[in-house]
Amino acid sequence: MWKLSSVQIARFIVSFSWIYHGVFPKLFHIAPLEKLMTASLGYSEQMSNLITKAAGIGEVVFGILLFIFYRNKPLIILNILALLGLLLFVALLQPQLLIEAFNPVTTNMAIIALSFVLLNNVRHTDK
Repeated sequence: MWKLSSVQIARFIVSFSWIYHGVFPKLFHIAPLEKLMTASLGYSEQMSNLITKAAGIGEVVFGILLFIFYRNKPLIILNILALLGLLLFVALLQPQLLIEAFNPVTTNMAIIALSFVLLNNVRHTDK
């Protein structure tokens, strides 16, 4: 049986989260909530789909980078800031989503917490 450290678990979950959220609700099938978010910006449906797919590609790339460079302090900090930014984006454009099941508050905060596990590991290995 595999024995993974907390750092490796955090690494897999944080990178998997970005990759999953890039592939399934944005690239494989544009989820209704993704359409709602881009529609909030006032774009046409065609432009919204293009923006959503571009965001999906960006998320997949970012997830892969986090998986490979999980000990890179600036990348981990960027990850935390991006998750906070996405949470703020939802709060400003579609605040009702913050009280739905599996909402950005609970998902983003959990990924941010795991990111701090990675960040804490970088700080300990720097010494």
